[in-house]
Amino acid sequence: NRENLTWSAALLGEGSEISQEQLYELLKYAALGKCHNAAQPSWCHVYHQRHLAGVVVVVLHEMSQLHFYRFYLQFKHLRKVFRHRFTLTPSANFPVSLYGEGTNLKPQNTPQGLTSPSSECITKSSDLQCDPIIQRYGEKKQGLTSYTLTLEEQKRNDYPIEGSPGCKGYISTECDQQRTDSSPLFGLDCEMCLTAKGNEVTRVSLVDARGRCLLNELVRPESTVVNYRTRFSGITKKMLLPVKTRLSDIQTRLKKMLPHDAVLVGHSLNSDLQALEMIHPSVIDTSLLFARSEGRRFKLKFLAKAVLGKEIQCEQKLGHDPTEDARAALELAQFFIEQGPTKVAELNLEMLLTAEKLAEVSQNKAVLQPQRCGFQEQLNEPPPLSRPCFLDCLKVTGQKPLLLGRQGLDSSGLCQRNLSTSNKQILQRALEDVPLSKFSIIQFSLGPEYIASHLHAGLHEKVRSKLTDMLTIYAGPFEENFCLKSVKKEFGRCGPIQSLTVVTETFQPYVCIQYEVLEAAQLAVESLNGAEVAGSCIKVQRPVTAAMLDCSVLIKELELDVENEGVIYVAGLKKSLTETDLQEEFSQLKDLETLFLPKDLQSGKHRNCCFLKFQKSQSAMDALEAINGWTMKGSELRSRNALAPGHLWRWIWQMNHSDGKQGKHIFYEQMEQLSDSEQDLRKKVKKLDHDIKKLYRSLQNNTLCVVLFPDTADQGGGSCPYVMDKNEKTQIRSLSPSAL
Repeated sequence: NRENLTWSAALLGEGSEISQEQLYELLKYAALGKCHNAAQPSWCHVYHQRHLAGVVVVVLHEMSQLHFYRFYLQFKHLRKVFRHRFTLTPSANFPVSLYGEGTNLKPQNTPQGLTSPSSECITKSSDLQCDPIIQRYGEKKQGLTSYTLTLEEQKRNDYPIEGSPGCKGYISTECDQQRTDSSPLFGLDCEMCLTAKGNEVTRVSLVDARGRCLLNELVRPESTVVNYRTRFSGITKKMLLPVKTRLSDIQTRLKKMLPHDAVLVGHSLNSDLQALEMIHPSVIDTSLLFARSEGRRFKLKFLAKAVLGKEIQCEQKLGHDPTEDARAALELAQFFIEQGPTKVAELNLEMLLTAEKLAEVSQNKAVLQPQRCGFQEQLNEPPPLSRPCFLDCLKVTGQKPLLLGRQGLDSSGLCQRNLSTSNKQILQRALEDVPLSKFSIIQFSLGPEYIASHLHAGLHEKVRSKLTDMLTIYAGPFEENFCLKSVKKEFGRCGPIQSLTVVTETFQPYVCIQYEVLEAAQLAVESLNGAEVAGSCIKVQRPVTAAMLDCSVLIKELELDVENEGVIYVAGLKKSLTETDLQEEFSQLKDLETLFLPKDLQSGKHRNCCFLKFQKSQSAMDALEAINGWTMKGSELRSRNALAPGHLWRWIWQMNHSDGKQGKHIFYEQMEQLSDSEQDLRKKVKKLDHDIKKLYRSLQNNTLCVVLFPDTADQGGGSCPYVMDKNEKTQIRSLSPSAL
């Protein structure tokens, strides 16, 4: 339960299971905020959504919750960094609904002649009244002062303002606000790279009202460069090596070059001024000037083509040309001022944009038709969804989601589609492109050779067998006529017992006990090994199998899992005690936050154990010392650190009860060496975890990250996708309380 992203107490407790709809709620609200009917999720609360830098969904293709537990030790980074985990209820159409099936736009409905302004695109006068440009500026031509942003508009659009808390140390251009309709216009554009500090300027361009370049300078960032963003900025490490110009030099030159009544023009100029760490009072922002409804914005590349008939930011070029972009923004502002709002509205830019997108759809479909898209082929072309996916909602806002994967994730042609052949290529593209996108879906895969192999098919039974062995202990030896009831009572104080059987194949009798929770089995091993039970000094141990050789390591790692931080397990409770009784008894414990009383999922009766979550880890340690040996209503309590959070407890229960099957308990098993293919698979998973670690570390502050294990093959209780989110404020690139 964090200050920035909180979950309901019920969800953190029994089951930790969420539905596909609930996941949609989180993703849609995180991506869209309150726009387009996106409301706060019902099962969690997101604070300050507007400060989100982006949303990243990592999809581990053809992998399920089974893989996570089978290769728990190999997923070292994933389990240590991602604090919140939830079981997602299975859905056969989950991948389809996540990526979307397209917008169902039909090419034949494309309006003709919309590639450039013409008489066929001119809207009727009666329709102009509904145009956002007319609604904002009216129909009459006005001078440039009518189109400069007011102080309130600058604040609303994150422009650096004199005296604002976030602008401490910023340099003012010292230009006054005494602008007139004849004040000079200057186009400004910057290219940035990502450094340890954030976005820093690497190139600055300034053009005058006649389009002449006054400044085109490379700038050496102050901090270490993390990503040059060469694909967009055109900047490389080699280019910056000889550069000695610093940001302070550029600030000084701009102050000298700009007259007192200068009006700066740019596209999303706030980003440039923030990167320059400069404050200027008179600005025209072309992304706001060419107004759209619901806060959406046209891209500079589109406006240059539709309004000016110019092609900029061509894919053939390495990166954007800031001088070209500054000149384009300047000419767009001059066109708007000279022609007036009515002429601009008559261009019907929305229809032009729709026509352009439809043309892209047709072109992409023509290219993909012969070879068939692998991802769509995998989905067997299911029927259209009853509602659009949240990616469709994103496209309405003008945002362009980034989709990266081995297969064609995008069937609509309106998103970025990147086909890669390896996780390494996907990672390289992601490291470069994710920081530039507000919403990204990155798909990694172990490869087709593992998806269709016998390893995948037998995974469920292997995980079931290992969990069963971890829940099982053997105790003995006992005397021939020992009291089984005494043994059950003593071991029952460690937690709920699922089954107890006497092993008679040995010289002296032993008892095989299978618990319902991992903590109970571990508590029995720790507290009763070497103890005297039913008149015998006994040894308590788990089954000796090849899969159990690393059990002690796995138990230690589970105990250190971030989800178990501040959580302890308490056993020995009388079943007559209610939750209210327990709340009252444990109320004296400092910083107690939540009490979870597990219930039998069939009978609904609670167990003789509970989990206590504390606000601080030290408070949990203090509670452990206080509770051990504590007597409650005549029953002695035992406690230890938690091993299995709520979602894992429920999942184990489902594994043990699915199809009425019980796991086999074998004391000694033939030691079989792992096959080469499974050893190779473990290496693959370890490398995949490392790739996720690299991607995670490249994310900007205030990024919400969700990792999905979406395999929906019929594998019983282990088929559910596994959801995690990046939300740990103490991590270097984590969410701060002011962000989420």
